Amino acid sequence: MATRSTVFKASLQVADIDHGYYADHALTLARHPSETDERMMVRLAALALQAHTLQTVCQGDAVLGFGAGLSDPDEPDVLLRDFTGRIRRWIEVGQPDDKALTKACGKADEVVLYCYGHAAEVWWRGIESRLTRPRNLRIFRLPADSAQQLGALAQRSMQLQATVQDGALLLGDGSTSVQVEPITWK
Repeated sequence: MATRSTVFKASLQVADIDHGYYADHALTLARHPSETDERMMVRLAALALQAHTLQTVCQGDAVLGFGAGLSDPDEPDVLLRDFTGRIRRWIEVGQPDDKALTKACGKADEVVLYCYGHAAEVWWRGIESRLTRPRNLRIFRLPADSAQQLGALAQRSMQLQATVQDGALLLGDGSTSVQVEPITWK
């Protein structure tokens, strides 16, 4: 019998000062059996960093949520889809191959990747030259220590506050907070 995903619930309050976006999000995260708490929380951080696109890209006429992620390689980790069904933002985390990213660029208006982990620099050096062509691809690097700290915030039921200011994310649960400053690679 296959191991099932573990379900996490998160109440996320987003205050994106950079974009003037303030909203509460009730989220359900299904953590794939092979996914770590760190990766799951990086997905949540990516959603918090991109939540403003509900308003700035779609003027509120869209749905932002988690995709199938590891369960389906043809689905993003986070997805912004407008009410016409058009994929406005495809958001990935980790270190996917160039073919998967190029394919995603053909399906969405914009693709955003958040890399993390100690091997991210090695991955980037090996793939950078193959990702110059897609114009709708943006790549950010999350510092490894910040990503590890995000994993420590994981609980089955979470009450989280996210503040985005000057491009940085402060994510906390009332007693612990993690500062994440994405570095732009592309």
